[in-house]
Amino acid sequence: MVRFLLFLCALAAMPFAWALARVFIDAFRLMPMSGEALFPPGALCLAGGFLFFFVLWVCRVAPLRVYVLGHELTHALCGLCFGAIPTNLRVGLKGGSVTLTKSNLLITLSPYFFPFWTALVGLLALIVRCFVSPLPCTGTWLFAVGFTWCLHVCFTLRALLQSQPDIQEYGYVFSYVFIWILNVAAVIAWIVCTSEVTWGSVWNRLLIRSANAYQAVARCGMWIYESVRSLPVLQG
Repeated sequence: MVRFLLFLCALAAMPFAWALARVFIDAFRLMPMSGEALFPPGALCLAGGFLFFFVLWVCRVAPLRVYVLGHELTHALCGLCFGAIPTNLRVGLKGGSVTLTKSNLLITLSPYFFPFWTALVGLLALIVRCFVSPLPCTGTWLFAVGFTWCLHVCFTLRALLQSQPDIQEYGYVFSYVFIWILNVAAVIAWIVCTSEVTWGSVWNRLLIRSANAYQAVARCGMWIYESVRSLPVLQG
């Protein structure tokens, strides 16, 4: 019964997931342009970091231990937030593990939606911003966001393509929608933290995109309802 309710929640959240993806694209458009450039410099820096790690991934020289360490630390930190005690942290080329005294949805799925190293970059940028405003070398920060986010995306996709008890526990549809939403929301947050894009502009776009998405679903539902209702077999 619980998994069925989670499935229904996932279906209800799908329009929001689509709206969030569109806001991610909007975040690039909100970046300041430079002269007659076709793309904002910040967007190019972020894409450059993403592509640089992807080349490392394709060449099979990506730092696996770094990802595994971030994966297990995410489990541990999320567990601490919910009062769990982490012990026996292990990291290796074949995987890692950490023992926790309790578990829940967020603790279980946290490494799949929370990019630990990207969050660390965003946190460092916020700390620097407290002392130096505006944030210096925004291109470098956005390159680091792209690099670490690609690390998270590549290894997470590889993990999801394998049999994962974490995913099976809450159902594939709910887990994938949940992971998608929080991943996209997180990278939007890191872009705001390391660029000149404001929270207000992102929030306004999210409200508009979400309203449009659910209105489209409602119109589609009404069209299906009217089409079924007008079938000859249902006419008196």
